[in-house]
Amino acid sequence: MEIEQIAVLGAGQMGNGITQVAACAGYEVIMIDIKQEFVENGLSSINNSLSKLVSKERMSQDDADSALEKISISTDKSSASNSDLIIEAIPEIPELKFSTFQELDQICKDGAILASNTSSISIDEIANSTSRPNFVIGMHFMNPVPIMKLVEIITGSKTDDGVTNQVVSVAERMGKVALCCKDSPGFISNRLLCPMLNEAILALQEGIAKPEAIDGIMKLGMNHPIGPLALSDLIGLDTVLHIMNVLHDGFGDDKYKPAKLLEEMVSEGNLGRKTGEGFYKYK
Repeated sequence: MEIEQIAVLGAGQMGNGITQVAACAGYEVIMIDIKQEFVENGLSSINNSLSKLVSKERMSQDDADSALEKISISTDKSSASNSDLIIEAIPEIPELKFSTFQELDQICKDGAILASNTSSISIDEIANSTSRPNFVIGMHFMNPVPIMKLVEIITGSKTDDGVTNQVVSVAERMGKVALCCKDSPGFISNRLLCPMLNEAILALQEGIAKPEAIDGIMKLGMNHPIGPLALSDLIGLDTVLHIMNVLHDGFGDDKYKPAKLLEEMVSEGNLGRKTGEGFYKYK
């Protein structure tokens, strides 16, 4: 089946970014969320992003206008019924994902591919919420979506090879590099990244160095564009903790045990940039 129309479920930072790159690639896209203000805010973010690209001469005004014309918005999941590919980008809450995919399975036409932008939840578990596990796959976009080149494609144990090939083609048409891995706790990106972030937090917890030194050593010595503590703040400490718990539970290995300092900061509500304070202050 040729993929012509894409539905994106979720109009937040990830959802509107996915919607933008899909529309810029020439797909008809419907962006869906639970409130009208959410989809309108998402559309406004896309408009602002495209305007910046035009001002930097990375896109023509005609192309930006054409992309916007390909986007429609809705607050009704049934609007995805005729889409060929549905990309879910809702909060990282397992039961919410499972119930959403169960609902999409009933709404979407036969042959429609159901993809999740999850960063850590098992694709097999999501697929088992549907009657079409062979048509369920992971499309883990990186943030910010319009800028980051990678899409981590995660195949479940029952995902059809043809589905994988189609999703890879879609990602490439969006201008992304699609790299595949099998379903496993944390996939590849977070299995490698989050333990490094956790180790930096452990170093701080043990008083080995101050945040600026830890981050500076990794930036200047390892050529990382951002230090691990600053990156944790950017991702959100609650998200880092969630992924470490997924790894710890999934592998049953204490090398993935979250740092006590990370747990304490999350319990205190200091989650990083989104709350104004994490390992650094942003107010």
